[in-house]
Amino acid sequence: MLESYYRDRYGLEADLVLHIDDGRYALIECKLGSREIEEGAKHLLEIKRLIQVHNETEKQVPLREPDLMIGMTGGSMAYTRPDGVKVIPLACFKD
Repeated sequence: MLESYYRDRYGLEADLVLHIDDGRYALIECKLGSREIEEGAKHLLEIKRLIQVHNETEKQVPLREPDLMIGMTGGSMAYTRPDGVKVIPLACFKD
């Protein structure tokens, strides 16, 4: 596995990009509070949308869409939002 980050000319960013050896990847936004998750999710979803728009016009070299989008937070509850973004508290990674 490899970790990096993403930032583009549109000001969109993902705090972490987790690359799996088989080509899959996850976009991760880190937010301290649960209230900030909405903003982070918007960034992740916009990156995914831009990839989809690119793939509609660029058939020969399509970009892979993220396999997982995660909002990591200091909150207390893990859940999946209706838009597919997973919200995972840091405490879940304790052990």
